[in-house]
Amino acid sequence: MSYQWPIEAKTRSAPETPLAEGRKSIPLGFFGRTPPFTKRQRRVFLIATTAGFFDQYDRALLTLALKQIQKGLQISEQALGNLLTLIRLGYTGSLLVTPLADVFGRRRLLLYTIVGYTLFTGLAAIAPTAHFFVACEMLARVFAGAEGTVALVILSEEVDAGVRGWAIGLLSALASVGFGIAALVFAGINIVPYGWRGLYALALIPMVLIIPLRQVLPESQRFEREQREGTSPANIMVPVKALFSAYPGRLLMLVSVAFLGNLGGNPQGFFFSKYLQEAHGWSPANVSSLYFIGGALGIMGNIVSGRLSDRFGRRRMGAFFYFMAPMLAFWLYSSYSAERITLPLLNSSFSAVISISISQLFFDVASSTIAFAYSAELFPTSFRSTAGSLLAVAGTTGGSLGFFFEGLLYRSTGSHWLAVRYLAVFWLMVPFIMFFFFPETAGLELETISPGAD
Repeated sequence: MSYQWPIEAKTRSAPETPLAEGRKSIPLGFFGRTPPFTKRQRRVFLIATTAGFFDQYDRALLTLALKQIQKGLQISEQALGNLLTLIRLGYTGSLLVTPLADVFGRRRLLLYTIVGYTLFTGLAAIAPTAHFFVACEMLARVFAGAEGTVALVILSEEVDAGVRGWAIGLLSALASVGFGIAALVFAGINIVPYGWRGLYALALIPMVLIIPLRQVLPESQRFEREQREGTSPANIMVPVKALFSAYPGRLLMLVSVAFLGNLGGNPQGFFFSKYLQEAHGWSPANVSSLYFIGGALGIMGNIVSGRLSDRFGRRRMGAFFYFMAPMLAFWLYSSYSAERITLPLLNSSFSAVISISISQLFFDVASSTIAFAYSAELFPTSFRSTAGSLLAVAGTTGGSLGFFFEGLLYRSTGSHWLAVRYLAVFWLMVPFIMFFFFPETAGLELETISPGAD
């Protein structure tokens, strides 16, 4: 089946959402305010944010406590990259789970995936060996990947077209608070009972939220409409087949962006805590401070990019953010020696690392918000969740290969930091793909962007 790009920009609009009866903008303090949401939209937004919060906590722990986990489970430097690769591959398993949301509904699958990733993250706390730990983390990521995709899809299907980027940016920013909480508790890793294991045990908290969530989480209106009209998929093979036949060009572009961006970018994020402690001699408390305070500033990129992409377009803003992120990452990992970096307004490499890392995080999360928006917009309701899972798999595959290549480069160069800089070259391919090949989607209704496929 052939496909067409959305209508030209002259017919596209992103009007301000009116403050109609029943609509309310929620104040979020440091994060500003939400768009004017209906009661139903507010409920979906808050639940999706809560789910993402605990997912980010789990992801942050592996990054922050990498050095302590490595020591506690006696993982060698040579094996570290391979184990991280296996953990990342867990996200590929979400392709077996997420399509169920297109068949049975977004609500049911979101609840089940929260239980899954919480349970296996908690089991990682009692891992007796590195292999058991890796297995738990892999299974946790199967459900975490599905949860992230379904939460994004249900929010995208519920909010108004003119503020969709804004809402997705806020979702990502608020979910990232989980990373900040992980940074706070990591500061006390030497006094928390059982160290990193105690921090992993805290991930079991979401289990107590499942019962109230079952009562208040609504189903996506678009999915319910497809069920009433009899156009929802009968089994998981229907959306999988449609994904490859209906919009192959869009699929290829998004898969390329996810693959290359994660191949170049994932090693940079995973090794950063280890880099600060070993290359710069930072204490866990110093690392925690940067992750918490710097992260609070950096994650504003989610909100900024969401608002700017609604106003100026996804394609241009996405290409800009995707260009800046790898450039700053390359600069960041060049600062492990004071002689390797010069900043006119800063006198030490310590302060340079702070400034560059916050800026890099800002552009990194900003570019991710654009990618999230595209992944939810470019495919019809009947296989939107399936598309999101395939993109997650592409990103996971790229990230896993990034760790594999990092291990090869480490054995060749003897430096993790130099290996990360080499891999940033793949990351730099993404902005050119997005700028020259992606369509514009800002302000368009989902049905206009992606008409349903026969």
